[in-house]
Amino acid sequence: MSSPTSTLSSRAHSWWAQSKSRSQATAAAFLALALVLVGISAYVWVSPTGAPLRDAVADATQTITPFAAQNAELKRNLSRATQTIASQKGKLTAMQAQALAAQAGSAKQLAAAQQKTLAAQNELASLKAQLAAAQAKAGHASRGAGASGKPANPGSSGNGATPVTAPARADLVNPSSRYFGMYTDQAPFNWATFDSTSSKIGVSPNLVGYFQGWDQTFRGDAVTRAWQQGRMPMMTWESRPINSSNESNVAPDYSLPKIIGGDFDAYLHQYAKDIVATGLPLALRLDHEMNGIWYPWSENDGAGKSINGNSPGDYVKMWRHVHDIFQQEGANDLVVWVWAPNIVNNLPASHKAAGYLENLYPGDQYVDWVGLSGYLRPPYKSDNDFSFDYTFKPSLDKLRSITKKPIILAEVGASETEGHKAAWITSFFNGLAKPENSDVIGFSWFNLAVTSYVEGVRATNDWRIDSRADTLSAFIAGLTRPEDDFTLTPAP
Repeated sequence: MSSPTSTLSSRAHSWWAQSKSRSQATAAAFLALALVLVGISAYVWVSPTGAPLRDAVADATQTITPFAAQNAELKRNLSRATQTIASQKGKLTAMQAQALAAQAGSAKQLAAAQQKTLAAQNELASLKAQLAAAQAKAGHASRGAGASGKPANPGSSGNGATPVTAPARADLVNPSSRYFGMYTDQAPFNWATFDSTSSKIGVSPNLVGYFQGWDQTFRGDAVTRAWQQGRMPMMTWESRPINSSNESNVAPDYSLPKIIGGDFDAYLHQYAKDIVATGLPLALRLDHEMNGIWYPWSENDGAGKSINGNSPGDYVKMWRHVHDIFQQEGANDLVVWVWAPNIVNNLPASHKAAGYLENLYPGDQYVDWVGLSGYLRPPYKSDNDFSFDYTFKPSLDKLRSITKKPIILAEVGASETEGHKAAWITSFFNGLAKPENSDVIGFSWFNLAVTSYVEGVRATNDWRIDSRADTLSAFIAGLTRPEDDFTLTPAP
């Protein structure tokens, strides 16, 4: 017995073409059916009763034709509009560029005028000093200027090159006007990005920030190159290898107990000697943001667990240990020590508590400036009003309760995410202009775009001053206001 499937297949095949005569009959039947349908269609189309159908087809054709023409015209108009918009965007971009160039030009002229005024004031002070010295000499007899009878020439060196000079350390610690600093990816070893951004601002920073690790020897060329440009170098010195990842707070070989115990004493003594040999001052920001939980020199993670084998009190011991070695080598005559925690806004509750930051402060005799790292960065909390006070005031109040040392905003920046940057920059300079913030002697802007993890979220933040036209414009406007009291140096 055949299966049900094979039976059904056999039946279907026999109905369709069981023989040649059946196949011919089938083809003839299909042809006849097609002719009948064509005839019916022709009759309906030409007969009086088919008029409504013909009229409907004609009406539809007449309706579609104008729409097709209109659609074509709309496409042409859209194309022209797109070209016009592109042209206007180009003109707008060009106008923005012209406006920013004019703003930067004005800033440069203002900086040049300020520099001329300062030079005139310095010359006047020098003349007054010379006059006072001449009057003093006139009051008593002088036996000569020295064995050779010739005064020394402080402006020359043994090889005929003009020596690199810098202001006195005391004048750097308490400047007459504010510092404007900037970090870039290569300065002070390469000035390309630094100078390019300065040109867009019209004003060149008089402070340059850079980073070094404890696996590196002292780079005297960094300090020399900075002062050749008339800029104070501010080195962030991290007690870990320079290429360490910011995603890890573990570096067992560089724990605070090991530093305190003397494992790095030979390195530190040599480092201090090299600073003395260079003979030029620098600001030294040692192990910054120590009140956070993301670096291996922090003491605990906010939940009571040690970070990198450190214990409460170790940070202060480490700082004093390094400072004392520098003192032994005479390096503290050149170093401006910068103790710079992070703003307290997003720290664990235990790290915001009264007494926590105080216990990380080495003491006034070990510190010259107190600083802050502070950014406008996502994720934003619901109460963030994107202002200077929201970002910095709680932390500034905390610093002022600890010490009266000058304050520098040692590392700052703002993200473009969600479009608050330009307004925040305006608020930033407005905040600096307030009398209560006159103890803030300057800031250094983190002028890079960086991808990092914040609260478990990977994001790229564009901190650059020239990230957008409105950002750059707001920055120039704030920096050059007289009430903000910055030292303005014309950009090259």
